[in-house]
Amino acid sequence: MTQLLYILWNPSLTLGPIRWYSLCWLIGLLLAYLVVKRLFKEQKIKDELFDPLFIYCFIGILVGARLGHCIFYQPDYFLTSWHGFVEMLLPIHFTAEGVKFTGYEGLASHGGTLGLMIALWLYVRWSKLSIWTVLDNIAIATGITACFIRLGNLMNSEIIGKPTDVPWAFIFERVDMLPRHPGQLYEAIAYALLFVIMWAIYRRSMSAGKPQTTGHYPKVGTGWYFGFCLTYIFTFRFFIEYTKDIQEAFEADMLFNMGQLLSVPFVILGVVCMARANRKR
Repeated sequence: MTQLLYILWNPSLTLGPIRWYSLCWLIGLLLAYLVVKRLFKEQKIKDELFDPLFIYCFIGILVGARLGHCIFYQPDYFLTSWHGFVEMLLPIHFTAEGVKFTGYEGLASHGGTLGLMIALWLYVRWSKLSIWTVLDNIAIATGITACFIRLGNLMNSEIIGKPTDVPWAFIFERVDMLPRHPGQLYEAIAYALLFVIMWAIYRRSMSAGKPQTTGHYPKVGTGWYFGFCLTYIFTFRFFIEYTKDIQEAFEADMLFNMGQLLSVPFVILGVVCMARANRKR
């Protein structure tokens, strides 16, 4: 009876000429763009400082996510040959027939987070804004972008879960015919909830359109939102990995897989940032 509830999953990779994965990325980035634009306006930050922020973030996330996947998960392929090194930097793949455009197949969220943090540091040096103000504003919008990125993974039938018999299991037909945890969907829901929580806290921290100077709710610019975002996302990532299949063969004999190991530093950083913000409050 349970098997009747399993979801057969094999959507088309494209929507006309557009890949679903790329479309989900673009939607996530667009929504983050609109959210942060509103935050900047409410906080009376100069308009001319906003658009460069989006460019810094886009490049930082893309470069960081790509390098993170290649270096952390497939160094034996991308760092041991000239072809691999070129494929790490360009969205192509060398085949016996020649060069094939593939798009960037392989992006790691840990690398994307690190790339974003470096990009924001460079942006702050240029804009002269407070680093904590910029980090907090980006953190508030992060959940919605992360949600759509994981929905893109779901459309691609990648980052799949372990075999299971839960009633809501997905059968990823492009992978095998086994019912599996929809790990991508778990993460997408968790990140959407993160956005709702952070947006609600932020709205309560505002009074008559102006940040409160006292009260129980943290202000933007203290680093609390940035710390909460890191702690929430990577704590969840650590535990959700137990429902997900390994991404690379070398992880099979590891006590903690690569995703879990890479999550720990971000959780520690998040807790430190929250503690710092609370101490200042």
